[in-house]
Parts: sequence; structure tokens; C-alpha cells
Amino acid sequence: MKFIKNNTKIQEQDDAALVASYKSSGDLTVLGTLYNKYMHLVYGVCLNYLKDEELSKDAVMQIFEELVVKLRIHEVQNFKSWLHVLARNHCLMALRKNSRHTTVSLEDSFVENTDFVHLDVDDTKETKLTIMEKCMETLPEEQRVSVDLFYLQEKCYKEVADLTGYDMQKVKSYIQNGKRNLKICIERNSSE
Repeated sequence: MKFIKNNTKIQEQDDAALVASYKSSGDLTVLGTLYNKYMHLVYGVCLNYLKDEELSKDAVMQIFEELVVKLRIHEVQNFKSWLHVLARNHCLMALRKNSRHTTVSLEDSFVENTDFVHLDVDDTKETKLTIMEKCMETLPEEQRVSVDLFYLQEKCYKEVADLTGYDMQKVKSYIQNGKRNLKICIERNSSE
């Protein structure tokens, strides 16, 4: 999986110099040289998360395409660490995207389930949802917004921080405390 022919003059430069050179010139040869140094590590990260060789090879190429844009707009102090985080996030987003598209087999036993034929028989799910909605309204604003974005809209911590303007550590705290408060409220209202 080599991207470019080796250019010894470019390869002798350290990561920071290569990043600076790419940012100023936009030269893909420079970026290719930089990425080529760590491509095997990116592949390893992808294989660890995706558990599939072909998907991992595709991800390595997609991450390079992301680098073309992202490296020019982000301030990168340690390219190797930043690339690792970028690769991990790419894989996590791919896994999350794929988990949304799972299919369910409609077998006879599923279709003939009495809970589905007679929807009015058991409305406990509806009751639980109503309780959860009421409890969400009791949470402080920061917790309610953070929990809603993280759990219901499936945003990651960074996306929640970007959308709300809250500090990343605050977002984590709001989500943790909101989840705990929501659980307490639901348990209290379910027993009534």
C-alpha cells in the first residue's frame, strides 16, 4: 500500500516540517510522504476497530482523503497522535453509521406476535416513554440538551461541545449527571 515514489529529500524532513510544507503549498506529494510514514499504523487502528481487512484498506484511503482537507484547517502539534485520533474517530463513525442500517428478518413468529397484532394489550412502553419525556423536562437545561444530543440524536462528545458551545469536560459531566438524574426520576415515577 504505497502512495508515492520515495523522494529522499522530502522524507528527511520531520513531521512538523512536512505538515507546515503541506499547509503552505497544498502539495499532495508532501502529504503522501507524511501519510506513508504512518499508513501501517492507520491500517492497524482500522483493522482493530472494523475487524475486516478490505474495509480497513478502504478506510485507510478515506482517511487520506480526509487529511487533504482537515490537515489544512487544523493546528496539529503532534501529527502521529492527531492522525491516530482521526483514524479512530473515522472508524467509530463508520461503525455507528453501519449499526443504524441493520436489517431485521420478518419471520412468521415475529409478525404473528400478539403484542404486535393487539397493540392495545400492553401500553407499558408508551407509559415508560411518557415518564422519560416528563423526566427529561425536569433536568437542568445543560444536562437536558447534552443528554438529548448524545443519546437521542447520537452525537459524539465533540459534536455536542461544538453544537452547544460547552467545554468538552462540562459536556461529559452534564451527560453523566443528566443520565443519573434521569434514571432516578424514571425509577421514582415508575413506582408510583
